[in-house]
Amino acid sequence: MIFMEKTIVRLVRIYSVLFSCLALAYAGRAQSISNVPIHGNTQMDAQYYQNDPAIGAPEVPEQMLFNGFTNFTYEQDNFSAGLRYEAYLDPILGYDARYEGNGIPYRYLTYRNNELEVTAGNFYDQFGMGMALRAYNEWGLGFDNSIDGLRIKYQPVRGVSFKGLVGKQRDFWTKGVGIVRGADAEWNLNEFFNPDTARKSQWIIGGSFVSKFQADEDPTYILPQNVATGGGRLSYARGGFTAYGEYVFKSGDPSTSNNFIFKDGQAMFVNLGYTQKGLGITASTKWLDNMSFRSDRYASVNSLLINYMPAITKNHTYLLAAFYPYATQLNGEFGAQAEVFYHLPKDLSFAGPYGTDFTFNYSRTQAIDKQPITSGVDTALGYTTNLFSIGQEIYYEDFNVTIDRKVNKKLRTILTYMYQNYNKDQIEGRVGFGHVYSNILILETQYKITPKKSLRTELQVLITEQDQGSWGVALIEYSIAPHWFVAAFDQYNYGNPIPAKQLHYYTGQVGYTRGANRVTIGYGRQRAGILCVGGVCRQVPSASGVTLSVTSSF
Repeated sequence: MIFMEKTIVRLVRIYSVLFSCLALAYAGRAQSISNVPIHGNTQMDAQYYQNDPAIGAPEVPEQMLFNGFTNFTYEQDNFSAGLRYEAYLDPILGYDARYEGNGIPYRYLTYRNNELEVTAGNFYDQFGMGMALRAYNEWGLGFDNSIDGLRIKYQPVRGVSFKGLVGKQRDFWTKGVGIVRGADAEWNLNEFFNPDTARKSQWIIGGSFVSKFQADEDPTYILPQNVATGGGRLSYARGGFTAYGEYVFKSGDPSTSNNFIFKDGQAMFVNLGYTQKGLGITASTKWLDNMSFRSDRYASVNSLLINYMPAITKNHTYLLAAFYPYATQLNGEFGAQAEVFYHLPKDLSFAGPYGTDFTFNYSRTQAIDKQPITSGVDTALGYTTNLFSIGQEIYYEDFNVTIDRKVNKKLRTILTYMYQNYNKDQIEGRVGFGHVYSNILILETQYKITPKKSLRTELQVLITEQDQGSWGVALIEYSIAPHWFVAAFDQYNYGNPIPAKQLHYYTGQVGYTRGANRVTIGYGRQRAGILCVGGVCRQVPSASGVTLSVTSSF
């Protein structure tokens, strides 16, 4: 009891310090708390909108919109505490309007020792690769499904760890109605049996169980109030070879996402890799069926997702390469990806004085085979399918080749060719658009003028006869290390079938970095499209005006 009383008093003091620090920071007197073991980071994004009917930009009555957050973390001895203040005044276009407002939606207290860690409040976590549970935050997508509750981590012996958690998920400024409960165990055989001996083979075994409870108040259906998912995983490594596999099963979960069918769901993911000097090979495959798992059966889009199904496609960073990104199809998909990296050594005359790097990547995702159930007692299941069954319809296909060559001490060139097949109807939930077939060519050059000054350029072209037609991009960026950069680029929709829409989307940016502080200001047009990270996406509308971004850590 004495220990608990002291613990409670200490936690109260920690929260008092945190709130005091927040008040002092906003009063402009943060230097007075420099001796307190507190750190954090902040980001503020503002956008001033101007009328631009030519690109279909919506009118913004506020003229300026703002998103921002500040994290504070306090750590001392075995205790830590944190909070995050967020403000959406009002949310920048493309973010869900339900974020409007400001407050502290994330706060926690944690105690840890050599074996035990206990967290009360909000937390993020992941079991395995996340197919059973993944709570995380992606600021650029406006995605946050943190859990507010209790979590315990326990490591009784080296190589064995357990997790247990219970709570409700964040739903913008409130919490979802469902209760999430989960347990995870992981066993590292090498650490357990021979912790001080290096072995050629490394084995890790894990398993997860996650359930949700939501009361059945539906006037039409008799719905399961408890839905569970469970699975196992295996990781193996030896020399340059790695292998990972995970399988999860989900009980019947009728919801808005699957049109209230009672069928169970399952998913499997396998990844293989091999590396040696100058060579890297990876191959992965994924099969999933009916795996939308949310703490509210009526939620949709990105709201209240408990699990995470990664997209087996390459994450592209170039503007036109990411023009048509892939979004994971939770109701069913089969995907495969392979990538080969090879370094051509400089010993070969045509490889250049520094050698040349080649990367080949191919990914494809398509439907799974579903056989509808149209009569009998099983019609509520909707359809039948078999593990690793593959349908005929292609959702996404991407083949790309990159040649990266350092020509001399100052010049580097990167040449990329891509072919993409994008099923616009399936991925974006549209009707009548069909597939977009595109060929993309990108040339990037990096030139080091002096040790601190550099110039980077990009020339990109996307050629297609579908959707908005062909695009071109020209970019130039000048950097003065370690503080300044200036960039300008133009996206030109020269192939739009409607001449009035053959528009330029020009943008200019200036950025300044000093220590942990970075300020970026830009002006120009933003084209409408989709922004995706790891298969999770949000719509981005057309816009024109000034953008300002400030990031800092302390």
